[in-house]
Amino acid sequence: MENVPSPSEGVAEPVITPHADEVIASLLEYRAAEQAMSVRTRDALHMGTRDLQALRFLIKAESEQRIVSGRVLADHLGMTSASVTALLDRLTKSGHVQRTPHPTNRRSNMVTATVGSEDEVRQTLGGMHARMIDAVKALGPEDAALVREFLESMTAAVDSVDVVNAT
Repeated sequence: MENVPSPSEGVAEPVITPHADEVIASLLEYRAAEQAMSVRTRDALHMGTRDLQALRFLIKAESEQRIVSGRVLADHLGMTSASVTALLDRLTKSGHVQRTPHPTNRRSNMVTATVGSEDEVRQTLGGMHARMIDAVKALGPEDAALVREFLESMTAAVDSVDVVNAT
């Protein structure tokens, strides 16, 4: 039986079967590749992690015709109002977002990504997204369902970690 390094501690932990080791190893390789891509993307766009997360959230929200206020963005990013205000000031100054009066709440602003920033993100990430879609298209419906269920299970496993009691 092989051992797979724990990503958080670098400690080898036995996995029940060799094929499970291979799957976990592949998942860890994917995570490492995704993290490296994220660094390259942030570098190409000259922004930090939270800035890019905010921008991607705003672009997605706009495509879904959802209105985003500073409070909604702060909740999504798990940030305080003061921190998200500083983030929005920075992104507004760099020309990536704009604030306009909220259509239904006079005490709030609506935050949107600028057209230029949407284009910049799409240009930077478009090729990667196309390759990911091609990889998914290569799966048959049954394989796609299996992969989706696996990823949902892995997401639930990661989301269920209790940081307070994890030692």
